[in-house]
Amino acid sequence: MNNPKQSANRRSFLKSAAGLGATGALGSVLPASVLAQNPSLRSPDPAKGHVFLSEPYLQYVGPGSMTVMWVANLPSYSWVEYGESESLGQKAHSVTDGLVDAYNRINKITLTGLKPGTTYQYRVFSKEITEFKPYKLTYGNTIESGLLRFTTPNEQADTVSCLVLNDVHDRPDTITHLLSLKGSDPFDFVFLNGDLFDYQTDEQQLIDHLLKPCSAGFAQEKPFLFVRGNHETRGKYRGEIHQYFTNPQGKPYYSYTWGPVHFTVIDTGEDKPDSEPVYAGIVDFDAYRQEQSRWADQVMQSAAFRKAKFRVVFMHIPTHHHNNWHGPMHCQQLFTPLFNKHKVDLCISGHTHKYDVHEPVAGQHNYPIIIGGGSKDGTRTLIKLKADRKDLHLLMLLDDGKEVGQYHLTAKR
Repeated sequence: MNNPKQSANRRSFLKSAAGLGATGALGSVLPASVLAQNPSLRSPDPAKGHVFLSEPYLQYVGPGSMTVMWVANLPSYSWVEYGESESLGQKAHSVTDGLVDAYNRINKITLTGLKPGTTYQYRVFSKEITEFKPYKLTYGNTIESGLLRFTTPNEQADTVSCLVLNDVHDRPDTITHLLSLKGSDPFDFVFLNGDLFDYQTDEQQLIDHLLKPCSAGFAQEKPFLFVRGNHETRGKYRGEIHQYFTNPQGKPYYSYTWGPVHFTVIDTGEDKPDSEPVYAGIVDFDAYRQEQSRWADQVMQSAAFRKAKFRVVFMHIPTHHHNNWHGPMHCQQLFTPLFNKHKVDLCISGHTHKYDVHEPVAGQHNYPIIIGGGSKDGTRTLIKLKADRKDLHLLMLLDDGKEVGQYHLTAKR
C-alpha cells in the first residue's frame, strides 16, 4: 500500500526534475556523488551556458613539469594546448589508469617533459559533455581561454624569489592589495601559508575568495603553493578543498627545491586538542603531526636538503612565540628538535596575527622564526624572500607599504 506522504514527495521530486529538464539546467542527470562534492552544480544559471567558473591557475609539481588547473561550470572533457611559440603544437590531458579524465568540472592537467627555465605559452579548453551513456557520448559547446604563458622552474638556477601571504581569512581584497605592494621586483612563485579562509563552506567560496584574486593577480603566469592553516580544517567542505590544489608529492605536506633553496612544508593541523568537543570526535591531528615529524626527519637527511645553500620551512603554526595551546605546543615538541638537529636556516609562519622577526634563541630554537601578520587592516603583511647562492634576504611589508621586518642570511655550505 502506498504511503500518501511518500507519494507526495515523489510527485514533488518528479515535478522538480521535470523543471530542470525544461530549463536545460544541466543537460544531463549528474550522479549523487558529484552533486554532493560540488554543490554549485545543483542549480547553475542556464543563462550562463558553458563557462569557466575560474580562470586557469598554475600549481608547481616538480622538475620539468607544471600543472594547470581551472574550474568549469558543466561536466566536460578538458585539455591544454601548449608550446614554446604562439603556434603551441602540443596537447595534454589527464589520464588515470588508462581512462582520460572527463565528465568532471575541476581540471588538473600536468604538463611534463618541459625544459627548465623555459617560457611556454598555453591555452586551456573544456568541451561540454551533454550526455554520457555506456556506448554514446554527446558533446556540447567548447570554451577556451586566452593565450597565456609561464616559465618553468630551474632547480639548478642561481636565484629564487617568492612572495608569502598568510591569514587572509576570507578577505579576497587583501590578496589583491598585498600583491600591489610587491613593486617591480620579480618573483618565481607565491606561497599561501594557511588560514586563507575562516572555514570551508563550498566551492563558490574557494573560487571567489581565492582562485579569482590569485588568477587575476598572478596565477595564470606564476604558480602558487598552498598549505592548510587550522581554519582550513573546519567546515563541511573541508574534505573537498584538496581537489583545488596540487602539491609536490601529492600530499598536504611536501618538499621541493627551487634554485639554491630547499623548502619543507609542514601541515600543522588544528590548534586545540583532538578531544575538544567542538571537533565532535572527527579529527586526529596528533597522529598526523607525528607522521609528518617522521617524514620531515627523512627529508632532512636527503641529498637535496643537505646540499641546498639554504633550508627554509613553511608552516602555518610557528614552533615558538605562540599562545601555548595544544597544537602549537605539539608542533614545538615534535619539530623544534628536528629543525635544530638538521640545521634549518629559517622558519616562516603565521597564525598568531602578530607579525614579528624572532632571532634564534640558544637552547630553544637555533633558527630564526618569521611570523606574518593578521587579517585586519593595519596588521596584514606581505613577505618577500629572495636568495642566490651566497645570500638570502627576507623583507616584510605592512599593508601600508611600511617595512616592519627583515632578515639576512649568508650561505654556510
